[in-house]
Amino acid sequence: MPQRVPYVTYTILGITIVIYLAQMLSEALLGTDLPAIFGMKINELIIQGELWRLFTPALLHGSILHIGFNMYALLVIGSGLERFFGPGRYLLLYLAGAFAGNVFSFLLSPNPSLGASTAVFGLLGAQGIFLYRHRDLFGGQARAALQNVITIAVINFIIGLQPGIDNWGHLGGLLGGLIFTWFGGPKLTVEGFYPLMQLNDEHGATQALTATAIILFLFGALTMLGMGIFGSF
Repeated sequence: MPQRVPYVTYTILGITIVIYLAQMLSEALLGTDLPAIFGMKINELIIQGELWRLFTPALLHGSILHIGFNMYALLVIGSGLERFFGPGRYLLLYLAGAFAGNVFSFLLSPNPSLGASTAVFGLLGAQGIFLYRHRDLFGGQARAALQNVITIAVINFIIGLQPGIDNWGHLGGLLGGLIFTWFGGPKLTVEGFYPLMQLNDEHGATQALTATAIILFLFGALTMLGMGIFGSF
């Protein structure tokens, strides 16, 4: 199971880089960033029904440093997670983090935003739940890694207190990853005896789809609530 090549991580990384190149080309040729205009989180347009803006900001970035940091985090965290989650469940996790993060940003921040950090924080939350659930299986390494995840999250939330950083999106993404992984993430058990032991996952497609439905219901309901409240002003 852990030997899988993380093709989904590589594909997301490649697509995100290509879109950023399109952003730069649009800026150079037209003087405006068309992909960002049509895809970033803009609350007024979400209220008007452009709900794709709760997903597409994860594919857009504002600078080389911005995309570089997020893609590095995606590669470091995502590659390991995908090997345990499998490609389909991992993709659902990434989308869940992006969606939950942008919903929180929509509800709690009036500012336009873009970036994959919502989804990356979803991966961070997933890693935390995965390590906590398997702390007995992986022993001291899991506990040390879990402490590292908590430290990274706290540091990033402190950095996110600076102006221009969407900490609400980070928090929503983290919650999305936590919820998805708790209900649909891997639940590994060891079967057999040495040297014929193997890891089996008690959670499969049913649990992953259930977790996806929970995310869609919870954060979808929050979106509808927010559209109703904001649309009344």
